[in-house]
Parts: sequence; C-alpha cells; structure tokens
Amino acid sequence: MKTNTLYAIYILWLRQLKRYFRSKSRILGSLGQPILFLVALGFGLNSVFAASGQGNYIQFLAPGIIAMSILFTAIFSGIEIIWDRQFGFLKEVLVAPVSRFTIMFGRTLGGATVASLQGLLTLIIATVIGFRPDLWLVLPAIVFMILIALVFTALGTAIASTLEDMQGFQLIMNFVVMPVFFLSGSLFPLNTAPAVLQWIAIFNPLFYGVDGMRAVLIGASHFSAWTDATVLVCISAVFLGIGSWLFSKIRA
Repeated sequence: MKTNTLYAIYILWLRQLKRYFRSKSRILGSLGQPILFLVALGFGLNSVFAASGQGNYIQFLAPGIIAMSILFTAIFSGIEIIWDRQFGFLKEVLVAPVSRFTIMFGRTLGGATVASLQGLLTLIIATVIGFRPDLWLVLPAIVFMILIALVFTALGTAIASTLEDMQGFQLIMNFVVMPVFFLSGSLFPLNTAPAVLQWIAIFNPLFYGVDGMRAVLIGASHFSAWTDATVLVCISAVFLGIGSWLFSKIRA
C-alpha cells in the first residue's frame, strides 16, 4: 500500500509537470504580467520611491512580483481540478486504489513544483532587468517560493473542490486572489500604510512569503526569515488539511 501511495503521488506530480512543459504558450503567457509589473512599475515609480527616501524600487518590488507569479500559477494549478472533472480525468483518478488525500497531495505537490519553477523564472528575469539580490541567499529564497506555492496550490485545490464549473472563477479572482496580492505588501511598504491595512496583512499568507523573500534577498523585512517560514509551514499544513477534507467530499 505504501508503494502504491508513493507511486500515485509521483504520477500525479509528473502529470502536472508534463502539462506545464507541454504548453510553451502558457509559460510565456504567465511571464507577461510579472515582466509588465517589473518594467512599468519598477522603472516608472523608481524616482518617486527614491525621492521618498525608500531606496531602489526595483529592489523592493522584485520579491513581491516573484511572489505574485507564484500566487497566480499556484491558484490556477489548483483550479485545474475543475477542468479534470469536466473532461472525465478526475473520475479515472478517484477510482485508483489510494486515498483521496494521496491524490490531493500528489496534485498539490505537482502544482507547487510548477509554481516554484515559475517563480524561479521570474527571479531570473528580474535579475536581468536590474534586480540585484544576494546570490548566496537565493537557495533560502527558493525555500520560500516552495512554501508560498504549497500554501496557494492547496488553497486553490480547496476552492476548486467546492465548485462545479468555471463560472465562479471570476469571483475567486476578484474577491480572493487580487486582495491577497495587493494586501501583501508586494507593491508598497506596509509600514507606511494605514493601520487597518497593516492589521489585515497580518492575516494574509502571502505577506509572510513576500516578507521572507525580502529578508533573504535584500535584507529588509518586518519579521525574521525564521518567523515567516514558520508561519508559512503552519498555514500550508492547515490548507492541506482543509483541502484534503474538501477534496474527500468531491464528486466527479
């Protein structure tokens, strides 16, 4: 049974990667928005940011845009459950002699790997554009990318398990994904934001991912990298639990 479980996780993980690398247009398309943010905002607001005494805006912005890239890719990976349900693949998977937690975990692990690769590509592009991270600390930054990816792939899976079709997708984008991104401190420093926004950010998982990456890449953060990592590990465990419970009730 243990061998079947590991094999099922491997197959589901591999399928997510194959789906990602098979679609070159998807890879290029998902990089368009991060590049636009880095170039348009990074260079457009750099002088304003510097004039306010905050330093180089691209240095501040890049970790947030990397996190944004991971967020969108991870959520979409989770939402793909709806497509699998509509095309009949999910029904074939659910009859496999493994637990639904195994299926959910394999899918989540594959989606998180894809989202982490997307974040790594964004990091490379940001470096080309002008971002100058501490190269010795890129490896800890990748750890944060993986944690962010796990959190939001599990969240995407949990949300998709409650939806019958893609009609509710715009609702998710407008009321979940976009607020999570804009209230994470990705685009502006939260220490100068109104107190209510700072309190909201404390309950935003992406805030700890962005803060952790800034801690290791540019040495500027609200909390320590260890604190951010601990919070993300706890949140990912919670979301995996919620996602597996909701997925266990799904009907293909």
